[in-house]
Parts: sequence; C-alpha cells; structure tokens
Amino acid sequence: MTAVDLSVVIPAFNEERRLAPTLEAVRAYLDAAPEPPAWELIVVDDGSTDRTAEIAAAAAAADPRVQLVRGGRNRGKGHALRQGVLASYGRRVLVTDADLAAPIEELEALEKALADGNAAAVGSRARPGATIGVHQHRLRELLGRGGNFVIRTVAVPGIRDTQCGFKLFDGDRARAAFAASRLRGWGIDVEILHHFRAQGWPVAEVPVQWSHQEGSKVRPTDYVRVLAELTALRARALRPADLLVAALFLVASTALYARRWISPDTRYLPHALQDQNQWEWFFEVTAHNVRHLDNPLFTTFQNAPDGVNLMANTVMLGLSVPLAPVTWVFGPAVSLNVAMTLGLAATATAWYWLLRRRLVRHRGAAAVGAALAAFAPPMVSHAHAHPNFIVLFMIPLIIDRALRLCAGRHVVRDGVVLGLFTAYQIFLGEEPLLLAAMGMVLFTLAYAVVRRDVARAAWRPLARGLAIGVGVCLPLVAFPLWWQFFGPQSYKSVLHGDNAGNSPLALLSFAERSLAGDADTAASLSMNPTEQNAFYGWPLVVLALVITVWLWRRPAVKALAFTAVAAAFLSLGPKFRIPLTDVVLPGPWALLSDRPLFESVIEGRVAMVCAPVLGMLVALAIERLLVSTRRAPGWAPTAGRTRAAAVRYAGLGAVAAALLPLVPLPLKAVDRIEVPAFIADGTWRRYVDTAAGETLVPVPLPDPGYAEALHWQTTAGLGFRLPGGYFNGPWGPDRVGIYGAPPRNTTNLLRDIRGTGVAVGATDAWRRAVREDLRYWNAGVVVLAPQAADAALRSTLDDLLGQRGKWVDGVWIWDVQGGS
Repeated sequence: MTAVDLSVVIPAFNEERRLAPTLEAVRAYLDAAPEPPAWELIVVDDGSTDRTAEIAAAAAAADPRVQLVRGGRNRGKGHALRQGVLASYGRRVLVTDADLAAPIEELEALEKALADGNAAAVGSRARPGATIGVHQHRLRELLGRGGNFVIRTVAVPGIRDTQCGFKLFDGDRARAAFAASRLRGWGIDVEILHHFRAQGWPVAEVPVQWSHQEGSKVRPTDYVRVLAELTALRARALRPADLLVAALFLVASTALYARRWISPDTRYLPHALQDQNQWEWFFEVTAHNVRHLDNPLFTTFQNAPDGVNLMANTVMLGLSVPLAPVTWVFGPAVSLNVAMTLGLAATATAWYWLLRRRLVRHRGAAAVGAALAAFAPPMVSHAHAHPNFIVLFMIPLIIDRALRLCAGRHVVRDGVVLGLFTAYQIFLGEEPLLLAAMGMVLFTLAYAVVRRDVARAAWRPLARGLAIGVGVCLPLVAFPLWWQFFGPQSYKSVLHGDNAGNSPLALLSFAERSLAGDADTAASLSMNPTEQNAFYGWPLVVLALVITVWLWRRPAVKALAFTAVAAAFLSLGPKFRIPLTDVVLPGPWALLSDRPLFESVIEGRVAMVCAPVLGMLVALAIERLLVSTRRAPGWAPTAGRTRAAAVRYAGLGAVAAALLPLVPLPLKAVDRIEVPAFIADGTWRRYVDTAAGETLVPVPLPDPGYAEALHWQTTAGLGFRLPGGYFNGPWGPDRVGIYGAPPRNTTNLLRDIRGTGVAVGATDAWRRAVREDLRYWNAGVVVLAPQAADAALRSTLDDLLGQRGKWVDGVWIWDVQGGS
C-alpha cells in the first residue's frame, strides 16, 4: 500500500441510487488515464439504512482496489470523512461526495494546483472560471451563498467556497489534519481548511464544473449547523486556565462595585458626583428611543424645548442599545451596573488575550499585565462615573487587527474588520479611541526608529489596510458624526479650564481608592475623584524604569518606554509647574491643545495611555523572571540554580511590592436620595399636560452641580420633560460647548439662592423675567423638594409667582399651567 498514488474517499449515507454509477465513473476515469496511477477507492458507509453498504461491498468484491469502511450508526459526514482519510495510504487524497456534483474529470485541475506547490486544492463554484450546469432553486442558492459568506468570513477568510465536497490534499498532511479534527458534521470542511491555514500549508481554490444533483443532503440550514459546530469547537479549545483568568477578572470587577450591587436602585456612588444620574438617564432615554423607534441621536426630555444632541454626549449606543431590554425590565440603574461591571471584566480579558497573543506566552504574566491595564488607578477613578473610559474591550482588538495589517497577509480582510471594529468603538466612546490612537502612533514611531527594516516592510500593507478600514468605517458613522458636529444642539469644543493637566507629582502619588491612597493628597493633585488620571505610584514608576534598563535590548521595550514617557509628558498640559518651585514650563500639549478634536480632550487623561503600556512592561518582566531563570535540573551547578532562584524571587517580590499599593478598594456607595412620592406615585400627572408639551420645572433646575431631577425623570419612565439638565451643549453665538443648558435668569437666581440660603426680594423686573422663562419652557408645574435652603427658595417663589406653594405628596408645588 505504500505505492498508492491516489486515495479517493467517498462518504455515503443512504446513497443506493447514486453510489454504483459514481464508483463506476471514478474507476473508469482513473484506469483510462494515459499513465494510470496506483489508486484506491474508500467508501465509508455512515450507518445507511438502505442498500448502500451492499453496493459498496459488491464493488469491493469485484475490484480489490475498492474498500468498504462500515459505520455502526449515522454519525455525520465529518465522522465518515475522518474514518476514510485515516484509512487511506495515498500520496494524495481526494474527497468527493457520492453524487459527483463536481465530475471526477475535474481532478486534473486540482492535481495541477498540487503540482504547483500547494498542500491542498479546493474545488470552487465561486471562483471566476467555474461553471454551474444545473442550478439549485434560487432561494436555496441565495441562502447557501449567504451562509457560506458568513462561514468564510468568520473561519476561513480568502476561500470563497468552503463547502464544495471536491477537495484534493497532500496525503500525509490530510491524515495529520483529519487526525486532529473533532467535528462530526458538515463543519469538518472548514475545520480542515482552518488547520491547513494555521499550519502555514498553502491552499489553492480551483474553479470547477458543478451541477446540482437531486437528492442532495445539504440544506441551507446546514450552514447554521456549521457555524454552531465551529462555535462549539472554539469553546472546547479554550483552556481552563484562560477561563479561570476571565472569571477572576469578573470577580474583581464585581467586588469593585459590590457596595452598589447590594441594591443598584437605592445605592449611589458619591464620588460619581452627578454623573451616575446622568448615565442612568442616558441608558433610560436610549431604551425609550429604541422602544418607540425614535431618533437615538436626539431628545427633548432634557433641556426642553431645545433638546440634547445625544451623539455629542457619548451615550454609548454600542451598549445602551443592546442593553435596552435590561433597562425595560430592571431599570437604568441595573443596566448601567451591568454595563460597567461586565465591561470592565471584558476589557481586562481582552487585554489578557492581546498580551497572550502578541507579547508573552506565560499566562500568569499576561494576567498580571492585563489586570494592571484594566484596573490601574486611573481606570478605577473613571469607574465611578465614566463607563466610556473603562469599557474598552474593543481597543485590544483594534490594536491586534492593526498588527495583523503590518504582517500583510490578509490586508483586505483585516482592513475591513478594522473598519468595523473602529465603527463600533465610535459608538462606545470617541475620546478613548482618540487616546488609543495617540498611544498607537507613539509606539509605531518609536518602533519604526528602532526597527527600520520592519517599518519598511510593514508600511505599505498598513497604509493600504488603514485606507480600507476608513472606507468601511466612514459610511457606517458618517451620518451620526455629521449629526454630532453639525446637527441640532451640536457644539464646537468643550472648555475644561486651565488646570486639566496632571501635576508631575500625580504620576508618583497614589489615588484615593488605591490600597496605599490618601484622599487629601489625591484631591490636591486632581480635578475631582473621577479625574485621577495618573497616580501610578512611585514604586511602579521605579519598577518600570528598572524593567526598561534590564530589557533595553528588546525593540518592543524601547518603544513601550517611549510611549509611556511621551504620554506622561503630554498629560501635563500646555504648561506645568515644577514641584516645590515656582518655575512654570511650557508643556508639549500646547502643540495640540488648539487642534480640532484635541481641543475637547481633558489633557490629564492622556496619562491613561500609560496603564496598558506599564501592564505590558510588567508582563514582559514577569515572563522573563519565570522562564529565563528556570531551567531543567542539572543545567548548572547548585550555586547557579540558587542564584537563579534568588533572582527570580527577588524580581517577583519587587513586582509585588510595586503593584500591591495600587490594589483597588471597593468603590464607596451611600443610600440614594429618595424620590418624592409626588414623582414616584405619579401625582405629577395631574399637573403636567404632556399632550400640550408642558414641562415639569424642578427647583433648582438640574445642572452639572445638582442633577437629582434626572433621577426623578427615570423613575417616572421619562413621563415628563425637563428644562435645564446635565449634558454637553452649545452656548453663545460661537456655539462653545458647556456643561448644562445655557443660563437663564431664573436658573441663575434659583441656583444662587440654593447656594447662599438667602431669599431674594421680588421685583417687577424679576417677575417678568421668571414669567418669560416659564413660558419659554412651557412649564406646567414648579416643584420644590425638601433640601438645603428650601425655605428661602419657597418664600422667593411665592413672591415671584404670586401664589403660595402647596404641599403635595412630599413636595411644594406651584401650578403655573403652560408658564402663565
């Protein structure tokens, strides 16, 4: 049998009508060749219930080159093919279906492809030059093409027809691939081709003649089965250690939010300031828009009557839309908690995947590096209030796809995927995408300087792939971005003040929610608890410096070190003061601060780029300590092994000492302010004519400093509209971005009274101004809940509105009916 040139494997299940003519056609063709090969024909009966096995047995009795492999019961095409290929001896192995939809004469074209150096040749109905004699039913054909498109996109990009049952393989490689296969059904075609690709064995796709045969057992729904089989195969391929790492990240994320998970509806993160009210409102209004098929990019539930440009407010449509059912059933507090908890865990898992795939092999090293990337102090700070800065699971995927482009193997496919990934990230958060792009550019520039040979080889496929990615991304996001920058209530930039950069001391200090943190120190070095954007601690900075010096010969380390240092300097802002002196120096951010897009960035956030970079440096160091200092017994004298162990333990101890102070503490949570019964019980409906567009006017009006009215609104299921609010919108003729609605006389007056606790005497001018504002808002009722300075607010409103407030279900109200 070692002299067999060609093995033909035919899986058969209930093929009594077609098998005999097929066997005769194959025998006749092979024997009629000018130089007939030494061949064998293997029929695998897959538990047929008709005369299939008898026909094959008769053929085997008449010609010893024909063999029958019997199956006890029907187990699927994949099982039958595996049995037949593993029983073969040929230098080449042809697998073909029992119906010979692709005639045996097409073998010649496949043999030419193998002679050209390919390890496999796939008969294709989709390549130019293929001919189809008899078509399937049109609907069946369309469904089949759609299913095959999904399969090849997901599993075997580049091969247009994965499911044609006419394939020729190099024999030894075919037997190795089928021995490693696991699928029993139709998905084995994809599994084998994927195995060849993974091993680097070239595969050619050859156009063939094909005709649909009546009685075909392939149905359009089988493509769904193929996808299910491939998904199950991928799931089984996951290592328990990888699943354990992902589970630990989920535990860590849940522990971070544990105090709010106790009761999401009644617990509030005080360090979130008013952002939790805002984000819950974002999730609620998105769910409302989805349910009522309203424009998801705009709403008038806040800032009535002008409204809010939601696309310009980072409502995270990429999460708030999929989580709309959760919001409908459990409310926005739960859906926000789900988004932040699962999103943070998914981000850590994605960084772990990227580090394992691209940087280190050791799972422990990758896990520690990913934990630092996702749970670094800046991330924990933003975990209070900014899900768009902690749900970053797409960023590692985007980085990986860009690295694939540099390899230049599948530029079109990788460019398309990069474009799709980028489009989705835009609907998760544009500012994190911009910061990630800055980090990638810094790394690329540094790596190109260090490895010019790699840069020369990579820049063409990278540039081509990026162009393809832009071409895919832009059509998907063009209208939403136009709406964001030019639509109703759009704005040009957001002013953050002159102190948005980091102090150099912030890079060396500890954040408030770190194990070694100090609230007073962190507060003195940051804008607020949600913007502690550095705070990596001096031990980690020292460790990073030591790692850089130790591993300096590695180009990746040089590029990572440059990226971290450059990002840290950029985060200092357009100017910064040298600590402990009065010397103020210009910062590199001054070069970018007035540029489009960058003008809206809080420059201190650029330091967040350092988190994954430091995670990568730590991962490299841990792997080097665990792998290079560990050898098999006998590799060196006892003294050498002792020194190596000492180095390993000392190094790991230094890593632990640098990371332990940064371990995040659970976020603080307090009982939430109770929503007044006037709102919670629906009493407001008697005073607000929603059909006439009337609004409910809280006192004071909601703004970034006090947005509790947004919680009222979500509790009421967005039953009423509010003037004012907490959002980003335009102000003035230049449409400069500000936080909240443009100030009006009444909003300023009520805010001042609440701040000072001093009532204001009503004048005719003030009464006219208040009436004008109420008419502008189309106010139905003015509502004052018990709060600081409520007595001064109530007496002032009594005078201004010319009526005494009424106590109704826990609040004071003034019924103004349309603002009159």
